[in-house]
Amino acid sequence: MSRVQHAQRTDRETDEETGVIRTMQRALMAMVLLALPALAHAQVTAAAGYTPPDDTQSTKVGAVIFYDYTFTKTPKATDAAGNSISSSAFSVPRTYINITGNISHNVAFRITPDVSRETNATPSLSGSYVFRMKYGYAQFNLDEWTGSWKQTFFRVGIQQTPFIDAQESAYRYRFQGTVFIERDGGLSSSDAGLTFHTNLPSNYGDFHVGYYNGEGYGKPEVNDQKALMVRGTLRPLPAGGFAVKGLRFTGGLIADHAVKDAVRQRVMGGMLYEYKRFNAGFDYITLKDKALPASTEVKKDGWSAWVTPFFKEKGNGFEALVRYDSFRTNKLAAPDARQNRTIAGLAYWFPHPGGASTAALLLDFEQVAFVNYTGTVPAKQQRIILHGLINF
Repeated sequence: MSRVQHAQRTDRETDEETGVIRTMQRALMAMVLLALPALAHAQVTAAAGYTPPDDTQSTKVGAVIFYDYTFTKTPKATDAAGNSISSSAFSVPRTYINITGNISHNVAFRITPDVSRETNATPSLSGSYVFRMKYGYAQFNLDEWTGSWKQTFFRVGIQQTPFIDAQESAYRYRFQGTVFIERDGGLSSSDAGLTFHTNLPSNYGDFHVGYYNGEGYGKPEVNDQKALMVRGTLRPLPAGGFAVKGLRFTGGLIADHAVKDAVRQRVMGGMLYEYKRFNAGFDYITLKDKALPASTEVKKDGWSAWVTPFFKEKGNGFEALVRYDSFRTNKLAAPDARQNRTIAGLAYWFPHPGGASTAALLLDFEQVAFVNYTGTVPAKQQRIILHGLINF
């Protein structure tokens, strides 16, 4: 194929991608416009025997605390006296303060500040804990008008992104570290935008689509480009026996641009399986990035598999965590170079009879190895960590 033909084909593919993205953006805006009259519509006179919805206003306050002790076996560090040491540290890597409530049965809200360690090199801030917004949104519930399509709502503000939020309903070890698609795939768990969510009838799955800034909750919007994020989850046998009803498949897309005509795209797929003896999952992601229209396109991909066996029952007593991630940082320039992460640990979830609060401890070993790298190969990373979780 000539360079001219290749360039023409690339232009056609770019035009097709742009057309699909614009069509999906228009569809999202149409859903918003169609729902607004329903939100504004006054309720009709109650029929005989009708129970009005509960409009009692409420506000709840909770918190999440991650704490740990980390011993870094490799790579070695050097202290101020020039000694070679294995670093160790107690830390509280993250805490959340959750404020949730409702104004009426149609309008709810959430405010969640994220308190985390500042790593900026500015001397006055470096190492300090800083207070930033993780979630802050209004939610407009539509269940009153959507029949069997439950948990149907719009959200506006800084909120969950579709894929990570769905995965962490089964993967409960964020206090060990973020999920693969966030840690290696570069996704953000929260961003500012407008989203729509609904559950499919009869518990066959759910659908979540959003129009976000695309920079993540930790950064402001930098230009006019927005990210379209779509996730669909299917439960093929929701009414089947216990061995099959916990199975679900998920697909997702993030269509974005760093600047105009500079693609920033993520395509994801995954499987989750929840059973009385274990939870398990598999995820795959592929990424395409261009910093500028004239820049070379960088393609990345990777996969992750994990399982959490329960010695007794989920969330009560001992559990294990086993996870393996494999990621290619440049599949075109270095197709055989991978960074492989192995996590293996034993957790104990403290019993919490009659309450929603949880507490857990996890002792794990984590290793990141760099395979088939050329030139300067990053040092292998090995850590032993005792993690703690408080959630109330």
